[in-house]
Amino acid sequence: MQKRVVVFGAAGQLGVELVRVFSLRGYAVTAFNRASVDISDLPTLESKLAEIDPAIVLNSAAYNMVDVAEREPAVAYQANALGTRNLAIACRQIDAQLVHFSTDYVFDGTLGRPYVETDLPCPIGAYGVSKLSGEYFARAYHDKALVLRTCGVFGPGGRNTARGNFVETMLRLALSGKPIQVVQEYIASPTYSPALAETTADLVGAGHFGLYHAGGGTPISWYDFAAKIFAAANLTPTLNVARPETYRTEARRPKFSALSNARLESLGLPPMPSLDAALADYMLRR
Repeated sequence: MQKRVVVFGAAGQLGVELVRVFSLRGYAVTAFNRASVDISDLPTLESKLAEIDPAIVLNSAAYNMVDVAEREPAVAYQANALGTRNLAIACRQIDAQLVHFSTDYVFDGTLGRPYVETDLPCPIGAYGVSKLSGEYFARAYHDKALVLRTCGVFGPGGRNTARGNFVETMLRLALSGKPIQVVQEYIASPTYSPALAETTADLVGAGHFGLYHAGGGTPISWYDFAAKIFAAANLTPTLNVARPETYRTEARRPKFSALSNARLESLGLPPMPSLDAALADYMLRR
């Protein structure tokens, strides 16, 4: 009999890839977006999961409006922390594995090197606080929760979401014909969502749990990432380095939040694709 899988946040750019990959691997997948099931509603959540009785629950649902979270931290906490707590409780009741996705924003970005799982989290904004709390709830309420921290997720599904992703933003700006300014002082490890979904399925299939970093594997500035995007799309817009004071935001952001995948790769799983390979695949799927 097929193993049943439930995906929350199925309309997002990671969620659509999780649905696709787990379906291709022979799982019976049920996909939920927020309109169909709100994870902050514990009674409804418990009822839905008890009805489906899945073996695996994947939580890619998230409140990820980093700047808006500074104005409404309680809303971010409700979704990212308490919603994850509800999922952990409901999964524990039906003995389902919980897979929860977290973020590089649980760190303050001051180490100047890629973060490993044993580094002490220190979020510097409401969004990061809410996501770190979600991690703690997942692992406190569920003995075998799998928590995957990732970074700068982008994928073809971003074309169909309200906020898009960094790649789509850069391509749209390039077509405007105007000079583009991107910050160079912030370093991340952008992660290709189809590859992250494949890695997730590999981990689940092998029965792993605990905390893993699953970033793109390449520390790179957003400016240099933009340059790679334009090269992959055969576009030549004017790209300038933005001065930090040009783009003041409500939320503070970690300056170096790239993630090390060393622990993940020690399991013998395939490494994340290079950014060049990921972007080439992205362009083919547009």
